[in-house]
Amino acid sequence: MSEDFITLTFPDGTQKTFPSNSTGLDVAESISKGLARNAYSITLDGDILDLDQPLRRNGKISINTWDAEDGQYTFWHSSAHLLAEAVQELYPDAKFGIGPPIENGFYYDIDFGDTQFGKDQLAAVEKKMLELARTKAEYKKREVTKEEALTFYKEKNNEYKVDLISDLDEGTITFYKQGNFTDLCRGPHLPDTSPIKAVKLTKIAGAYWRGDVNSKQLTRIYGITFPKQKMLDEYLEQIEEAQKRDHKKLGKELGIYMMDSMVGPGLPLWLPNGTVLRRTLEAFLRDEQKRRGYQEVITPHIANLELYKTSGHYPYYKDSQYNPMEVDDDEYMLKPMNCPHHHRIYANDLKSYRDLPVRLAEFGTVYRYEQSGELNGMSRVRGFTQDDAHIYCTHDQLKDEIKNVINLTQYVFNTFGMPVDIRLSFRDDNDSKYGGDTEYWERAQKEINEVADELELDYKIVEGEASFYGPKIDFIIRDAIGRKWQLGTVQVDYVMPERFDLTYVGSDNEKHRPVIIHRAPFGSMERFVSILIEHFAGNFPVWLAPVQIAILPISDDFNGYAEVCAEKLTSIGARFEVDTRSEKIGAKIRDAENRKIPYMFIVGEREQEESTVSVRRHKHGDIGTFPFDEFLGKVKEEIDSMELPPKPKK
Repeated sequence: MSEDFITLTFPDGTQKTFPSNSTGLDVAESISKGLARNAYSITLDGDILDLDQPLRRNGKISINTWDAEDGQYTFWHSSAHLLAEAVQELYPDAKFGIGPPIENGFYYDIDFGDTQFGKDQLAAVEKKMLELARTKAEYKKREVTKEEALTFYKEKNNEYKVDLISDLDEGTITFYKQGNFTDLCRGPHLPDTSPIKAVKLTKIAGAYWRGDVNSKQLTRIYGITFPKQKMLDEYLEQIEEAQKRDHKKLGKELGIYMMDSMVGPGLPLWLPNGTVLRRTLEAFLRDEQKRRGYQEVITPHIANLELYKTSGHYPYYKDSQYNPMEVDDDEYMLKPMNCPHHHRIYANDLKSYRDLPVRLAEFGTVYRYEQSGELNGMSRVRGFTQDDAHIYCTHDQLKDEIKNVINLTQYVFNTFGMPVDIRLSFRDDNDSKYGGDTEYWERAQKEINEVADELELDYKIVEGEASFYGPKIDFIIRDAIGRKWQLGTVQVDYVMPERFDLTYVGSDNEKHRPVIIHRAPFGSMERFVSILIEHFAGNFPVWLAPVQIAILPISDDFNGYAEVCAEKLTSIGARFEVDTRSEKIGAKIRDAENRKIPYMFIVGEREQEESTVSVRRHKHGDIGTFPFDEFLGKVKEEIDSMELPPKPKK
């Protein structure tokens, strides 16, 4: 192909040739005028670029509209700049830190100096953002020298941007300007501000500059924008529903967990109901793992610091780990990861290729130091239990083992009615972030890619999201109200076998390195339970509910029959409570409803005489009267089959 032309490959595999230096907008217009009108940016070989950027190389291209994640990234990145411009208009002395897009919207860290800024001021900023958006100001990119950039922000007395620029290399610095606002930024951005038609600034919080508690605390303004007001209205409805499902609120009401100041922040205490819920989840996964050939192990909560130096977790993750402690003139540390412990178990005796794969599993508690401002109920804690497993296999076994782990992970999430999106998280060009030989990385990424294709998975590749010792497959689930959560992971690791000198004896009688697969479908029990609470709004499937059945005698005269029912429930292993309080039946029903107990068995004179139960289903009301033994069989079948709860009546 002539240097005057480039060849671009589209998501459906088709290829088209364009003159060199064509822009993303040119490419979009070649497809349709409508696409060009709705395009926000393009993605070329994983890099998101402005629509007006000249294209000088062949590659895989996609045109980003609102419906694409990269399109929303562009939209919200531009909105962060619009927020900063609005603040600058209203508070000319404000100084700006960073303002990135996030999963849902964006934020900007701002130093308001001596000016008080709180929730009451957000409405005025929203109004100004919409006013500025209607000016259709173009986002214009300009390359500057490091000296020019430093001079610009020194004149503005903005020590935050000066700090950022000091870390940048000459020739890599760009400014973007829209309206009267100029920002240090690498892009990309919308062509202009006009697509931003709906704005909501959702909250403010404190944020230390660069996460350093010794630095100044800035005001972080969170927001979200949309190209249509209807989209914002739907989003706000979702937020309202999410607040009703908040696991911190429901966790307390349902007796799942508690936090205690004497124990310490970020260290949850599992209450009886929560313990039943957690143990049920563990038993579910433990049984499935046993069926699939896993062996369970238990490791201690602390270990010698040298273990984590060997693995690389220390110092790679030093800032998120608790300080080492001195024990017998040696240094120990609270366990931040289970992996190194499992590697030592594998190395306990010499393995033959006939012994592989070895699959070691553990519900292992680990400890990470999270800043207090980042703690959030059970979803962000300092002590948590991972459903960790490590598979040690030969290179020939690797693909099949990855497939088996993917199958297990999909089975787990399907059980809870959670659709799954798959992301292949690969390394980027920043070698300092990763351990091991790049040759191993390339091999592992190639193998993960091949497995995803062989399984015909619908996946997206994201560079820069790999762990420090290997690429991974991330499972992003969608809950009942459409929110996305990154949960299970599958990681391929060629690095740790080298670091720990792990071997097996092959059929050639020589020693070889195994490959390690790290996997954790739940991720952590704490975070997974927080998501489950919100996914089901506390209305758990019968098999998972801490209390599955409430037996409600309508008066003391029928407590004896209630106990007969209880004995039969015990025989099938059901979890139940008998409410023998001297309360009216209406009060007992309301209490069971508030506690979200799936079934209520109401027993009175007729039920006692006919050996029946009148059954109510949570959120569905009365569903009829049934012979007790018959309905007992239905409940057992529902528990054994792990049925999802029926949708509530509207």
